[in-house]
Amino acid sequence: MAGKLILVLGDQLTLSLPMLQNADKSNDTIIMAEVREEATYVKHHKKKIVFLFSAMRHFAKGLRQEGFNVHYIEYDDAENPGSLFNAVKDAVTTTDASAVEVTQPGEFRLDTEMKSWEQALNLPVIINEDTRFMASIGDFAAWAEGRKQYRMEYFYREMRKRYDILMENGKPIGGKWNYDQQNRATLPAGTNVPKNTVFPTNAVTQQVIALVDEQFHDHMGSTDGFHYGVTREDALHVLDRFIDERINNFGTYQDAMLQDEPWLYHSHISLYLNCGLLTPREIIKSAEVAYHSGQAPLNSAEGFIRQILGWREYVRGFYWYFMPKLKTDNYFDNHRPLPDAYWTAQTNMNCMRQCVKETKENAYAHHIQRLMVLGNFSLLAELSPAQVQDWYLSVYADAYEWVELPNVAGMILYSDGGNLASKPYVASGSYIKKMSNYCGNCGYKVNKKVGDDACPFNYLYWHFIDKHKDKLKENHRMGMILNTYHRMKPESIDAMNNSAERFLSKLDANQEV
Repeated sequence: MAGKLILVLGDQLTLSLPMLQNADKSNDTIIMAEVREEATYVKHHKKKIVFLFSAMRHFAKGLRQEGFNVHYIEYDDAENPGSLFNAVKDAVTTTDASAVEVTQPGEFRLDTEMKSWEQALNLPVIINEDTRFMASIGDFAAWAEGRKQYRMEYFYREMRKRYDILMENGKPIGGKWNYDQQNRATLPAGTNVPKNTVFPTNAVTQQVIALVDEQFHDHMGSTDGFHYGVTREDALHVLDRFIDERINNFGTYQDAMLQDEPWLYHSHISLYLNCGLLTPREIIKSAEVAYHSGQAPLNSAEGFIRQILGWREYVRGFYWYFMPKLKTDNYFDNHRPLPDAYWTAQTNMNCMRQCVKETKENAYAHHIQRLMVLGNFSLLAELSPAQVQDWYLSVYADAYEWVELPNVAGMILYSDGGNLASKPYVASGSYIKKMSNYCGNCGYKVNKKVGDDACPFNYLYWHFIDKHKDKLKENHRMGMILNTYHRMKPESIDAMNNSAERFLSKLDANQEV
């Protein structure tokens, strides 16, 4: 009897997937493919492609060692058909498969395509739920249905109760659900930050690096200095190092930014988690154990767990609940093209320069850099949501549309009009000065409000408030800001707007700012 053809995607590198656990090793064939369509539909960062292709190749090797029959198509194989569908179609013919089995992908585009495969192949196509998440798509839909507001905090509390995480007698340990107020400290000067975990490249990764340098030479970044882990063992080691060396200070300093220190006290595990080399359950358990053993204070353990059990699970459910409209929402009607500085890091704004430079070097930036520098500028400069979304999806090694799009469209750009975020996350230069040491090396003066040498965040902020005051007045969280705005002298508002318009006209002319 002919077996099934089981497709494993590059972000599904998890042996515990039901389709692998239930596979018939004597009859079924596993197919994995590095295809042009998926690697180039946005121009992914070179280090992102190296990471994923190498991780896929190592995972395939592990499957073979487990006794699976694996058909693996490398990117430069002469017979590479260029798309997942064509790869599956060819393999169905050569294996005489009785059915195709997949786990639901993390992208609406690919999910829609896969639902058409059964008719196109004239063969059963089984699409399994992705069981690695702790809330199913149906769980989120049931929670969201009928609500007037969708807020992560309440979803997170339900998840804490459901899985009995950091709970005691049905109540949150410490008496509070959320310790975010304790997680906003600036990093003291001279702090000795632990080094990030790095790995040498083996022969497989070196082959992938050569491939990427040849085939993706016009993509962002460089393969030089590639140091990420590419196996489950590597990923577990990164997690262990975080728990041993950084989780104790993670909560307190998670919002801090420091020039030339891209890693700080963050975990650096999102790329491993999002491709399947780690699972959320084991990560959360490690953090919970660290708290109970006295290794991590409650604000750190809770803040870290909230990012995974709360935010990550929430945005995944949110993505599927609001797609496909979420991708095209444009609440503020912004259309300005993405400036070259997002690719080159050539700008006089040191905070932007540092965040883009580190993104370019590492395919990584931590969440406050993404939200309150790069994202803050994207919204205040009225950049096209579609172009900003593509950029974030392209440049970060942990980015897949299910996690990138809600964060960018909802949290960063507020382009969904507030379904995800309770307010637009915009700020003037004073926030960046408070949370970083970037401003001391900037070409602009953070304490100046207007003029060509003033920090652009200052006047762009009030330009945004003035332009969108009618939309913002319905948001109670913007009340204090709008009260301040209404007390400003008209000539002060005019000066802010004039400075903003001069700056934005430079962006339109593609001038360096």
